[in-house]
Amino acid sequence: MIERSLFSEEHTLFRASARRFVEERIAPFHAEWEKAGQVSREIWAEAGEGGFLCCSVPEEYGGVGADFTFGAIFTEELARVGSTGPAFHLHSEIVAPYLTAYGTEEQKKKWLPGLVNGSVISAVAMSEPGAGSDLQNIRTTAIADGDDYVINGQKVFISNGQMADLVVLACKTDPAAGGKGVSLVLVEGDRAGFTRGRNLDKIGYKAQDTSELFFNDVRVPKSNLLGVEGRGFKQLMQQLPQERLVIAVRSATIVETALDWTLEYTKERKAFGKSISDFQNTQFKLAEVKSQAVMLRVYVDKCIEQHLKGELTAVDAAMAKMQSTEMMCQVLDDCLQLFGGYGYMWEYPIARAWADNRMARIAGGTSEIMKQIISRDILQD
Repeated sequence: MIERSLFSEEHTLFRASARRFVEERIAPFHAEWEKAGQVSREIWAEAGEGGFLCCSVPEEYGGVGADFTFGAIFTEELARVGSTGPAFHLHSEIVAPYLTAYGTEEQKKKWLPGLVNGSVISAVAMSEPGAGSDLQNIRTTAIADGDDYVINGQKVFISNGQMADLVVLACKTDPAAGGKGVSLVLVEGDRAGFTRGRNLDKIGYKAQDTSELFFNDVRVPKSNLLGVEGRGFKQLMQQLPQERLVIAVRSATIVETALDWTLEYTKERKAFGKSISDFQNTQFKLAEVKSQAVMLRVYVDKCIEQHLKGELTAVDAAMAKMQSTEMMCQVLDDCLQLFGGYGYMWEYPIARAWADNRMARIAGGTSEIMKQIISRDILQD
């Protein structure tokens, strides 16, 4: 493996602490959370107490003011044990940046300390039954009425939906203005008229509470507007590269981890009097996966480096997201095949990873949307 050059001794210490936390406080309880359909609130508080949430939040709002690399490390360690229940990455690397980038001083002081310590669980609500990747055509509205917005509409596929105390809601403050009418509004979880639908029954991500959200004449003060009215679509587009990079970071780690699981299994498993790893087909497949893992890691690390400099483009992030998730899904399928029938058993981590991570090609913008972004860019040259 090509040595990673992103990290310092401080990062190494943080990774050791994160790995210990994940192995002791996440992995042993994940099966219970899968049966329950969501994680415990206590684990959010523990993650906050350990300093693993919202590492990039400035010190004046309760954070430590670290850069993206610390959040990336925690994301990697969660992926390494196959943890899909606690949506810490959504909370820390997607929602918190919306508040730090666009929030008023009052909003930051009110919400960021709770996000950091885990007492406030957050979600971002974009997708609707009739609008997934097509965010300009969302139908949820927030219509001004005096000093309030009155919100009506429905959201779907919302991670942390059952548990969220704070939702960053994409809605139309001017329904006639298309994309220029989209705004972001903060909605507290206990607002009258805000209800949560069922916890969706998914193929994977069984421990993640992914929900429908309903808004029926929900009143919020205009001070809950996040950023500038009518600039919500632009704000979403500005933050999407980091969201897609987070997905790529996770995918690269899953590829490496799937390889480790498969190496161990094929060395131990016997067939026709020898180890499965002794067969040429197995060796060639493992060689392919190893090469893919190395190449993917180098590119994703380069994207992290560019992001730290503020130079990661939407196109580069789209390539990272598309290629990493497509490659990951193929690798998981190839590795599961080498496990034979046991690979299809839920008790084996390769089976859970195969089921859990198929959604990565959809979430954060489908592979097809990523191809549109990339092709549009190259055709402009």
